[in-house]
Amino acid sequence: MRMSSLLAVVFVLVVSVSVSAQEWIEFASREDGFTCNFPGQPTIAETTFRSQFGADLPARVYSATSGPGRYSMTVVDYRSIEKILTAKSKSCPAGAEACSGNTAPTSSTGAGYWKADVAGALIYATWQFMERDAKVTHFLWNNVDFVEGHQLQLTNADRSRTLAAIYMHENKLYILEGTVPEGYPEPGIFQQSMGWIDENGKPFRYRSLYHNGFPAPPR
Repeated sequence: MRMSSLLAVVFVLVVSVSVSAQEWIEFASREDGFTCNFPGQPTIAETTFRSQFGADLPARVYSATSGPGRYSMTVVDYRSIEKILTAKSKSCPAGAEACSGNTAPTSSTGAGYWKADVAGALIYATWQFMERDAKVTHFLWNNVDFVEGHQLQLTNADRSRTLAAIYMHENKLYILEGTVPEGYPEPGIFQQSMGWIDENGKPFRYRSLYHNGFPAPPR
């Protein structure tokens, strides 16, 4: 009798896992140039993202849930940052270093520090996770099809687990985040499911490392 009960429980668990697995889909966004696995069709919301040097940038959040698990991809468009921070620098208080910058073509800052903002976007987004009320248990450099980025694992104050990944491609910042309660399988597959597509929806990978802001290697 006990063995029968145990087998029944195992059967229910196997069926539950199978059903959950079937709910996941490979989602593709031509507009933002990525693919990612989500537990069902994600909702899409327009928002803004405050950059390190104070630019309010257009962003798009793709999000979905599976039971208590939460999954999201935030894509921040940095392509307008030169215009935004250059305009902002014109009304800065006198002596505000971060709002001045050097407008010379060879400068590493740019008016309003827009060049530094783009160059540091990956690190800045990573730091936002590190500032949370959470313990970082894993942090490493990573790449997706040779596009460099960071991966993090965090244990939050409520003992839930967050796995995140951040990449910068063609002046767009990609912030992928999955969170599950304590005791649930970590969302590693979600964290590692990202890929790149072109404007026609065709997947691609680079032949060598891609560093945002430098000439792109062959695909």
